Amino acid sequence: MVAKRFQNPEGGLNEAGRKHFKKTEGANLKRPLSSGTSPRRVSFAARFAGMKGPMKDDKGRPTRKAMALKAWGFGSVEAARNFANRNKKA
Repeated sequence: MVAKRFQNPEGGLNEAGRKHFKKTEGANLKRPLSSGTSPRRVSFAARFAGMKGPMKDDKGRPTRKAMALKAWGFGSVEAARNFANRNKKA
């Protein structure tokens, strides 16, 4: 779980969160790509296509998973799966 101050309210990490992980773990995280067929976006879609868990919480609000998918330009797990299958290298 990531601290709230590092979370973008629309999904993913904010700039402070990306800097925090660079400093503490040496990670080189980048902003989400909401369009195109970049290998990075295809990889995200393939990872999230297999993620289990709900898209909405008990109160009907979107989960972090749903918000991350939206930030990357996908409306559902199925949309991410279809995109990954269409664009992955053989």
